[in-house]
Amino acid sequence: MTITRPDRPVETEEPETQEPETQEPDTEGLETDERQHLGPDALRPGRTPSVGTALPRVEGPLKVTGTAPYAYEHAVDNPCYLWPVLSTIARGQISHIDETAARAVPGVLHVLSHEDAPSLRVKTDPRLWILQNPKVHYHGQIVAGVVAETPESAREAAELLQITYDADVAEVEFDPDDPDAVSPRIVMMRPGTETKGDVEQGWSESTYRLAETYAHPDQFHAQLEPHAVIATWHDVTRLDPRATRLTLHDSNQGPLIHRPMLAPLLGLLPHQLELISPYVGGGFGGKAMPHPHLVLAAMAAKVVGPRPVKLALTRQQMFSTVGHRAGSSQKIRLGSDHNGRLTMIEHVSTQAGARLKRNVDQSAVATRVMYATPNRHTEHRVVDLDVPPSTWMRAPGDFSGMFALETAMDELAHRVGIDPIELRLRNEPDVDPESGKPFSTRGLVPCLQRGAERFGWETRQAPGQRREGEWLVGLGVAATTFPNTHAVGLFARVEHDRGRYVVALQASDIGTGAHTVLRQIAADALEVPVDVVSTDIGRTGTPMAMVAGGSAGTYEWGNAIVAACEKLRRKHGPNPPDGVSATAQGRPPRGASRFSRHAFGAQFAEAAVSRVTGEVRVRRMLGVYAAGTIINPLTARSQMVGGMTMALSAALFEESYRDPRFGQVINHDLAGYHVAANADVGELEVEFLAEHDPWFGAKGSKGIGEMAMVGTPAAIGNAIFNATGVRLREMPFTPDTLIDAGHPQHRGSAGQRG
Repeated sequence: MTITRPDRPVETEEPETQEPETQEPDTEGLETDERQHLGPDALRPGRTPSVGTALPRVEGPLKVTGTAPYAYEHAVDNPCYLWPVLSTIARGQISHIDETAARAVPGVLHVLSHEDAPSLRVKTDPRLWILQNPKVHYHGQIVAGVVAETPESAREAAELLQITYDADVAEVEFDPDDPDAVSPRIVMMRPGTETKGDVEQGWSESTYRLAETYAHPDQFHAQLEPHAVIATWHDVTRLDPRATRLTLHDSNQGPLIHRPMLAPLLGLLPHQLELISPYVGGGFGGKAMPHPHLVLAAMAAKVVGPRPVKLALTRQQMFSTVGHRAGSSQKIRLGSDHNGRLTMIEHVSTQAGARLKRNVDQSAVATRVMYATPNRHTEHRVVDLDVPPSTWMRAPGDFSGMFALETAMDELAHRVGIDPIELRLRNEPDVDPESGKPFSTRGLVPCLQRGAERFGWETRQAPGQRREGEWLVGLGVAATTFPNTHAVGLFARVEHDRGRYVVALQASDIGTGAHTVLRQIAADALEVPVDVVSTDIGRTGTPMAMVAGGSAGTYEWGNAIVAACEKLRRKHGPNPPDGVSATAQGRPPRGASRFSRHAFGAQFAEAAVSRVTGEVRVRRMLGVYAAGTIINPLTARSQMVGGMTMALSAALFEESYRDPRFGQVINHDLAGYHVAANADVGELEVEFLAEHDPWFGAKGSKGIGEMAMVGTPAAIGNAIFNATGVRLREMPFTPDTLIDAGHPQHRGSAGQRG
């Protein structure tokens, strides 16, 4: 077994940038439908069987034996320890700091605050601009830090640090009807607002109408591995700009964003910052961006250097310092004719924002692509508050927006009086409703049909009719989708030495199986057995690559790997000499921009609701997906099961409470913020339909991991309605919400509430 090599010296090799685009699929003269059904063997004759094989994770033994080093566990000499101090007000400024008691604790080396912290240089991100002035922008902002010989001493001293504040009036409660809400022009590189046709005309012409609001509170990542870092400055007196000046052993989703944001902030050139992260205990979007604790650790290490500084955030600290999914309100209006064909869709998403830095999820974007209608309006709005900035969280935007849309579609089906699957089939578009482009592939209909067959959809009864003792049982369905998120083609390198190949790039394995699937892709491109290929990922010094996010890692990295492998074969043949390598850029196939590229699927859920307590048990779920070529069915299934579990947790349990007086999340740990445990999760099934999409890239694979999140809450909520006749429009679906909404135990017969 070969693992990544974090101890290799930083390389300054610049990747070659003139590599031709990824090989274009030989599809000249074919109609679109014919292109869609070309399989991988049709495009890649003579391929070896690595891709499509259910290989176990190559790093599995290291992880289960505890020998895979995570960020805080890397061996460093003579470390000291850092404890952050967080603000206790939501807005204002520090008027006085008394360090006397803190400095008296044995083992304390230094107390960092705005009064003596190293100066930062370039304000690349306002979240990272810490300890430069006395201003406080939100409760939980890092305002100081204590460095000590032991973590216990650092924590004790931090708790003894006395900080006096001048507090200002703060706004921390989210009101989606706030008159000061604004509509950003651009949201995640897409227009924040778009309109097609005349929605008011479509509303007036409709036979059936629906106007409802759907919502969820702030949600938090709760990764198994907390955010942690070891920071080490090297020879800070040297003036050689080529030398590594700062090393961060960090838990991140790839260094692509970290380097350009952290290096200039700290007064470094990009190659003076080394990031090492071979193994990550969960990311879910929360570790894609750098957070303020990294800057605090770098400052502390500079003060006590060359000693390394270790910092691991507690669960409580993570609730304010490393981002979250911001609470949102989704207003949906649907109008249809008497047959259920949509005459209009309106989707207005309003999200809680942070005054310090605005991050807006693209919650209404999926609505633009899902269903055919002549009239559509989608808009994003944000209310700026004195709260911590949010960040990406698995399936950002699509998760909340599709919960609203797919619940609304279920409600409309009930009003029209047709099956929810039939309603979706009647509104299936021929082309992308937003762009007018043909879909590269669109497998939503086959996923709905196959899922209905496998899940036993024909046994579904009218709302409130299926009873098993105290339990009311129902079935629900929702569509799911996630787009191709290609932004720019990046790089990979393949090296050959004594019969073995090493694939090197700045990818990251956040638990998805990247160490394994990237070897499978390279093995096929090189036409060699997979066991002679190893990976060098999770660190700088390798070619720049996409972060592990946006469900884009596998196909983006795969495009670059295939290009590098093919370049090596062209130059050196099937038996290359020792020591040769090739670096290449990965890009989508030429002409891919002519297509709308998305993955699609269908989620099914069976929910049982207690007539006594209102407790909801999701007995079983099925996800059926059309997601292109599945590189590794074993790791792919793990991603989908994990996504459905995470979405189930958000749908049933995850609820946060922000104190309106001080702005902090009150239940800021895993005792108060409940996430699903083993006993909460029923039977989960996954099926991938055969599909190959040559317009995504070299292997025809699409993104998968986030798609399992997108439709799950709506499927569960729709199943609860089918069980009880009670419609829940706000996550989480807790027993009290069922009772408040009119649980059957507290009103008449079921099925009367739409």
